[in-house]
Order: sequence, then C-alpha cells, then structure tokens
Amino acid sequence: MAPRANWKGFLRLSLVTCPIALFPATSESDKISFNQINKKTGHRIKYLKVDADTGEEVDSDDIIKGYKVDTDRYLEVTKEELENIALESTRTIEIDEFVPRSEIDDLYLVRPYYIVPDGKVGHDAYAVIRETIRSLDKVALARVVLTNREHVISLEARDNGLMGMLLRYPYEVRDSAEYFEDIQDVKITKDMLDLAKHIVEQKSSHFEPDKFEDRYEQALQELLDQKRKGEPIAATRKPAPSNVFNLMDALKQSIQSGGKAAPAKTTKAKKAPAKPSRKAG
Repeated sequence: MAPRANWKGFLRLSLVTCPIALFPATSESDKISFNQINKKTGHRIKYLKVDADTGEEVDSDDIIKGYKVDTDRYLEVTKEELENIALESTRTIEIDEFVPRSEIDDLYLVRPYYIVPDGKVGHDAYAVIRETIRSLDKVALARVVLTNREHVISLEARDNGLMGMLLRYPYEVRDSAEYFEDIQDVKITKDMLDLAKHIVEQKSSHFEPDKFEDRYEQALQELLDQKRKGEPIAATRKPAPSNVFNLMDALKQSIQSGGKAAPAKTTKAKKAPAKPSRKAG
C-alpha cells in the first residue's frame, strides 16, 4: 500500500510553481507498541473526554479550544476564528531565501520530509527548482502550514528529489548556558588527552546505519515470542559496575581492552560491616 501524503499543495520559487506532496521521511510504525488493558478483565482501556468539574462525558461537537488566562478562566476560540487567520502558506510552500546549510544549528532541526511532484504535471518546474538548489550548494528556506501551525522548512536536493526539514523557531530552542554554567572548568593533562585520543583512534570507523541494532526492540520481540510459546521468563543478570575510579587508570585500562568498557575487577575487597536495615515509613 502506497504511503499517504501528509500535505499537498504547491512549491513556488518566484513565478515557477509546481504541485507537490509531502511524505514523512521517517517512521516508527514498525516499533513494538503496547495497549493499556484492564488487568482483571483483559479488556482495553478506553479514554473518555469528560468535564473536569461535573465528570460527565462531553460530545465532540461541544468541545472547542480555549486559552488559559487565569485559574478558572479561558478565552474561547472557535474553529471559524482560527480559519480566518489562515495563512497563504496553508497550500503553498514559497521559497523566501537561500542559506548555507552549515549555518543552521542542529538544535533547530525537527523532522525530515520527502517532497515529490504531485501528479504527472509540473515535473519540469520541480526539476528546475531542485537543480537550482543543488547547484548553489545551499538550502532553501520556506514556510509551510501543518496541523494548523506555520513552520519554517528548509529544502535541499537529495538524489532525484527534494528533502524538506522542519525547523524550530528561536523561542523553542533553550539557551545552553542555563545547563552548562555549573560545569566545572578543569584542566586536562596532555597525558590524559593523548590516552583519550588513542581510545578514539581504536574506536574510529565510518557512519554505517545498517550496523545499528535496536537491542531493546529485539529484547521486546524475544520476550513476546517466549510469552506466546508459554516459556518461562528468566531474569537477566545486570553487568557489575567497574571498580576503576581513577581517571588515568580508566583511560589506560580502556586502551588495554581495545577501547571497550573495562571489565570489573575480580579481586575481593574487605567485607564491610553490615548496615542496619531501615523499615519503610
């Protein structure tokens, strides 16, 4: 079954226009997902839309949007009022400017889309826009409305088509200083840095996504297969933490192990006196 387009409209560069469709470039539909069920009956849990005060179920036709302005006060906004502020970009992706890709901080990247011609017409115009973007070695910036919100989208040539990447607005990106300001400014010795670089050389490779394995997804699948067969579920033993606490020792042992995590030491430590247990409460 062919994938369904998330959006259909027009791509425009000045007076050059062509009909296009947007398709999500990624998908998580193949991941294992769970439903919530009633432990006593085995039935699925159903969620109802209820009035927060009366507890009564509310019909979909009686539900509107509201913007909270106070504890118990909302500004009601109707569907018609939202449609009145609809932007031209609702059905048109108009290219505004071209910028170097290197200038777009990765923090602004949201979600990729494939952009393809919609139908049999407009392929010439589509090719002109695609090759113009490719020849400039830049990305085009435009705007698109998805789920009633306008987004900035960057366009770049990819293979025989175009890839669009939704971008965040500045107010959506948090300032790193809020998180990094408490990180201590420590001095790293040349010996430590040389050892760390040696570990990097041992682990250096090329980006090959085919080598990625979703180990949690595989473990989930094995668990479900075992439960289908009625096999007993054995508890897995968690690896013991490493006993290496000295940073220089950790770097040296990492090199000796070929860049892999150093195994826990097997030497027995003196047994510490038992601590009295604390009862809950």
